[in-house]
Amino acid sequence: SYSLLNSLCQDPDANCKYGLCFRDGKRKVDYILVYHYKKSSVSRTLTRRIHHNDSSARSIKQDHPLPGKGGHLDMGENEPHMDYHEDDKRFRREEYEGNLMEAGLELERDEDTKIHGIGFVKIHAPWNVLCREAEFLKLKMPTKKVYQINQPHGLLKKINSVLQKITEPIQPKVAEHKPQTVKRLSYPFSREKQHLFDLSDKESFFDSKTRSTIVSIVFKIVHCYYVFVCQGITSLLANGVYSAAYPLHDGDYEGENVELNDRKLLCEEWASYGVFYKYQPIDLVRKYFGEKIGLYFAWLGVYTQMLIPASIVGVIVFLYGCATVDENIPSMEMCDQRNNIIMCPLCDKTCSYWKMSSACATARASHLFDNPATVFFSVFMALWAATFMEHWKRKQMRLNYRWDLTGFEEEEAHPRAEYEAKVLEKSLRKEYRHKKKRRHLPEETANKWRQRVKTVMAGVKLTDKEKLTWKDRFPAYFTNFVGIIFMIGLTFAIVFGVIIYRISTAAALAISSTPSGRSSVRVTVTATAVIINLVVIIILDEVYGCIARWLTQIEVPKTDKSFEERLIFKAFLLKFVNAYTPIFYVAFFKGRFVGRPGDYVYIFRSFRMEECAPGGCLMELCIQLSIIMLGKQLIQNNLFEIGIPKMKKLIRYLKLKRQRSLDHEEHMKKKQRYEVDYNLEPFAGLTPEYMEMIIQFGFVTLFVASFPLAPLFALLNNIIEIRLDAKKFVTELRRPVAVRAKDIGIWYNILRGVGKLAVIINAFVISFTSDFIPRLVYLYMYSENGTMHGFVNHTLSSFNVSDFQEGTAPNDPMELGYEVQICRYKDYREPPWSENKYDISKDFWAVLAARLAFVIVFQNLVMFMSDFVDWIIPDIPKDISQQIHKEKVLMVEVFMKEEQGKLQMLETWKDKDMKKGENCNNHSPKLSRSHSGSVSSCHSYHIDV
Repeated sequence: SYSLLNSLCQDPDANCKYGLCFRDGKRKVDYILVYHYKKSSVSRTLTRRIHHNDSSARSIKQDHPLPGKGGHLDMGENEPHMDYHEDDKRFRREEYEGNLMEAGLELERDEDTKIHGIGFVKIHAPWNVLCREAEFLKLKMPTKKVYQINQPHGLLKKINSVLQKITEPIQPKVAEHKPQTVKRLSYPFSREKQHLFDLSDKESFFDSKTRSTIVSIVFKIVHCYYVFVCQGITSLLANGVYSAAYPLHDGDYEGENVELNDRKLLCEEWASYGVFYKYQPIDLVRKYFGEKIGLYFAWLGVYTQMLIPASIVGVIVFLYGCATVDENIPSMEMCDQRNNIIMCPLCDKTCSYWKMSSACATARASHLFDNPATVFFSVFMALWAATFMEHWKRKQMRLNYRWDLTGFEEEEAHPRAEYEAKVLEKSLRKEYRHKKKRRHLPEETANKWRQRVKTVMAGVKLTDKEKLTWKDRFPAYFTNFVGIIFMIGLTFAIVFGVIIYRISTAAALAISSTPSGRSSVRVTVTATAVIINLVVIIILDEVYGCIARWLTQIEVPKTDKSFEERLIFKAFLLKFVNAYTPIFYVAFFKGRFVGRPGDYVYIFRSFRMEECAPGGCLMELCIQLSIIMLGKQLIQNNLFEIGIPKMKKLIRYLKLKRQRSLDHEEHMKKKQRYEVDYNLEPFAGLTPEYMEMIIQFGFVTLFVASFPLAPLFALLNNIIEIRLDAKKFVTELRRPVAVRAKDIGIWYNILRGVGKLAVIINAFVISFTSDFIPRLVYLYMYSENGTMHGFVNHTLSSFNVSDFQEGTAPNDPMELGYEVQICRYKDYREPPWSENKYDISKDFWAVLAARLAFVIVFQNLVMFMSDFVDWIIPDIPKDISQQIHKEKVLMVEVFMKEEQGKLQMLETWKDKDMKKGENCNNHSPKLSRSHSGSVSSCHSYHIDV
């Protein structure tokens, strides 16, 4: 009934599938260009250009000058002309679209849309353009040849079948994800060898992803030259000539009567929170979004899977700490009030003496994260990182084989329009200086100059003649260096400001008269300071992202790949420093430069440097790490990713609603696909997605010795993150241009760097931040009975209160109810009754030597084990290398058969030619006209052959 109602209504837009095809209902829309226009204006220049077109060069344009609604408007002579800027933009659009047509693309305009003042140019790539560009790009396309994939035999086959049955409920219900037993042989497309490929259905031979990729490549090649400036699609978008450029989604993803398409299938089987327990349909993701995005989600899936064993071991380590907390002798001694250890004041004047037992809770909590199991966990996580990298390399090779990327080598990319413009500007400046030196400057009008530049650009690429040298880029490099140093300095300054806040707040809260208030000072100050750090990190992250992009733009990199790599490096450097500086401070600097009672180190002559808690700084490091990690994941990664796109979409919807001046009938019309997609958020690239995961990978590996639960929280976040990103790509964003890639690029090197750095940092955290080494030294060198009894007393030094500097002694020395003669502080120093009182003791040097020895042994041992894992696990799976070899052999066989067929055909023709020649030679030597004619015909036949 629904289809009958549609046929009765005879909606003209149904023929073009609501914007997925041209008005003829046959040619697919492969790409959309969007521009702003004014209704009162008209493209008179376009009409003029159409009538003067060369019939051979632009036959399509001459017959159909941008067909579609709004393509043939005329303006009366008395009507006011559009302002100069609009004319300027229109002229550039016309020139660019004309050049697109010369490149072979077909265009159709639609200005009669529901969005007021917005025009759309629909672009279709015909078969000859697709073939030409596919050959140029060396796209591997499936041939007619089908071969069997090697299947496992014996025990492996049984294990695989059992695993398939077990994992069947968690497999996505898509055809692409089913295990394949046969595969089509692929070969780089060639117009000369079209007979090798299965061209029975030309419409579906190049899928929508490939078609949009080819059009985007044409966009990069085609430029328009305006006022000596070479402008590609990027420049035209930046200058507002076009407001958007994007390929179309396959159709709607929700609704009862929506036809099943890849987008709807992805929405149901991938971009839904209800399928969080299932594998991702990576092949379908690649088919719809391209290899680059497919590789990102494949990497994210592998990373999330690898977090499962890390989370389990982390939870076991944490539970071990919980189970042994009551058996930990040092924390029991600290909590024992009978020890009556009196500690020195935490600040001058206002703070008084305090009992160590008041810090009992902190000491017990420290054991949860500072126990012998954390050393094992650090070694485990270092090996886990190495195993993860190797596992990903193998997975990447499997995907390369499945996606026909095994022989893919990136071609030299086209220069960016901004680079070409800079080179053109340099060459013109050079030419002008050369003419000035010769004192010969002919008068030429702007039009002649413009024509001359166009001629030069059409004939010879100036980028081949001129290049930007380091001298040209030196101002940009200098700006980059100064800018990055300034940003890093700003981060350090903010961290220093937070330190001042902690010191001053701790001093203020220590005045509290209640013992409970004094005991919770450290936790309160640490928590509030971390929250301030978190807010600053989130704000600076956004700022640094924009600054990194600007710094990269002024460098004017030659290619898009170079631009992306430089941007990633700068953004990662700034965001890494921003995220980890507060954590590095707590781990390695806090409590190291305090001084001692009677000789404290002061900031601004009034604030004492911070001290670590009696149980060590590891607990504070844990609090710092957990709040920053969880806060970034919850606020920045999830809340911002959901909230900001929805807010932008709402603002865009309200703006369009305000601009709408259409009647009710127009309003009720179903929107075209390109109108719906225009209201979606533009795709901003994968850099933000990778960046948040790499920073998280740093939290999981760099300081895992202090927070064993980090992998668990990362796992929980990533389970949501995968579906959140998937939903964003399928429903919230315009369809990205599919980009071919065989690996994750510079991100792999960054991951390896973070993994190597993690080994070094964890070694220093265990040896210098935790009490693991001092405990071992005490146990094996100083313990009288081979136990940890007396360890706390051993780590504390004594101070005579009479040695306080003038004006620094407590105002209320009798707060504990009795007079204090000796107070204790955490350090290895000589007692006041020694000859060299308060000098560093021998125990300090023994512990320091043990710490440095541990760092060296730990690093070398773990690095050796990681390299051993790298060596023992091959990068390419054996079955994949066999399949690749098999493909090469089969390809040689196909070509050998083809050559044999050609030789047989030539032999057949040669035999026929010989017989024909013999027949001609049997005639009498006296040739008549008819005989000579027959000889000539024999000769012509031979020539034809």
